[in-house]
Amino acid sequence: MNSGSNSEQSDGISATGGLLRAGLVCGAIICALGLALLAGCNTAPSAALPTQAAESTEAQTLREGDVVKIAFPGAPNLDTQQPIRRDGRITLSIVGEVMAAGLTPAALERDLLQRYSTQLVSKEITVTVISSSFLVYVSGAVIHPGKIESTHPMTAIEAIMEAGGFDSAKADTTAVVVIRNEGGQTKNTTLNLKLVLEGKQNRAFFLKPSDIIYVPEKFSWF
Repeated sequence: MNSGSNSEQSDGISATGGLLRAGLVCGAIICALGLALLAGCNTAPSAALPTQAAESTEAQTLREGDVVKIAFPGAPNLDTQQPIRRDGRITLSIVGEVMAAGLTPAALERDLLQRYSTQLVSKEITVTVISSSFLVYVSGAVIHPGKIESTHPMTAIEAIMEAGGFDSAKADTTAVVVIRNEGGQTKNTTLNLKLVLEGKQNRAFFLKPSDIIYVPEKFSWF
């Protein structure tokens, strides 16, 4: 009787041990799968910001041609409304010329508060953009070369489309040149807009006031 009981107990212990080992293995597998899924979530590449979002800061920046209203609630006699000149400056009472282009309205407000700090009792100045427009020029192998006026941020390809589009028989869309004057120096940037037209590139090149877009002609061999 004792030997039978011992045998049954031994079999029970073996079965229990087998179940325990099986449970541990299953638990390990489930844990490993959970870690793998978690790692996959953590290492997934983050999506790049759309070009439009990246350029939104550009759209909020004051530029040449913008008409701004500057209000002094505590000294309304200083209120003024004027365009930002081609040199990027405006002229204000007391402080004279102020560089406005390249700043956001909020940044210009802070700059003016500092300049007028000893002149104002009420430390409050507001800058409002009344209108925003600028000119660019499109030349070369396009349908209607000439100047283009825009009231919103504009890309090189958009300016060319405003000029009637490329002259398909002549235009070399792989070597479009944007000529820009910055700080008294001329800077040329070559764009391959064929890639944009074919949907192979979506990075936008935004224009600045007075940019010149030149579309060259293809080489002809006779």
